[in-house]
Amino acid sequence: MVKRLEQLAALVVAAGLAIVSYWLFFSWAQGGRELRQAPRQSQPAPAEPSPPGGRKLL
Repeated sequence: MVKRLEQLAALVVAAGLAIVSYWLFFSWAQGGRELRQAPRQSQPAPAEPSPPGGRKLL
């Protein structure tokens, strides 16, 4: 009787750990991605290309 109870307890604990592990893996794999990305910032307008030689014309 006690041996059967221990087996049942081990099965319940293993199932609980598997469910928590599964939940954490998929929540971090999918949901964590948005949290780690840097916020998008508006980019400044590109500078005008300088003429050959690197000098600006006035």
